[in-house]
Amino acid sequence: MSLPPEHPVYSMSLLESAIQRLLESGIELQVTKKRVKNINFRLKPHILLVSVPKFISPMQMAQSIAKRVPWAIENHAQVLEQYKRKQSTSSESSIADSSLLLWGIAQPFTLNHDEKITYYRQQLSEVMPSLFDKWQPIVGATANEIRLKKMHTRWGSCNTRARRIWLSVYLPAYPIECTEYVIVHELCHLHHANHSAAFWQTVATAMPDYQHWHNMLAGKTGQLD
Repeated sequence: MSLPPEHPVYSMSLLESAIQRLLESGIELQVTKKRVKNINFRLKPHILLVSVPKFISPMQMAQSIAKRVPWAIENHAQVLEQYKRKQSTSSESSIADSSLLLWGIAQPFTLNHDEKITYYRQQLSEVMPSLFDKWQPIVGATANEIRLKKMHTRWGSCNTRARRIWLSVYLPAYPIECTEYVIVHELCHLHHANHSAAFWQTVATAMPDYQHWHNMLAGKTGQLD
């Protein structure tokens, strides 16, 4: 039996479908109720920000967001490319000019940018198996596949359907606890696909001091999905 459009469960299902479609394209939905007259949409790298009037009904909100999903997915690549162009130059310049850091500790030698990427990839590959072995039982979720990638706009990402987790090769520049936090963050997405209150509670339960490492990475170009 199909549900009528006015049924609360129908609007929830419509919204959940929109959230899932966005997540599959690497976009997180963030909805905020404000003192506004109309629903406003703002597409940023990996985030669709939606401001909705406080008086709006769940069905109106769900329908409006669902209609905007194709637009967000279609335009996200362009938004992401513009952001990457701005960030990649400063990011690569910074990592090339700064002293070599490994797990937050300065090393007694220097490498150019490409050598650093190779070095970081090797270092991260070596510790990754033990870190996932440590945190997967704690989080209660297991990834089917783990990959490394040169990412300027993310520290990590998770494909919940394939249970595939990506980590940024830039992570070894920071204390190893930052990498552990990213692993916990992405594993928790296997329980909660979005960044709901339940998601953050799962993160806090697994790693009570996560906020410290989260803050250390905040503003350092990458973000989490």
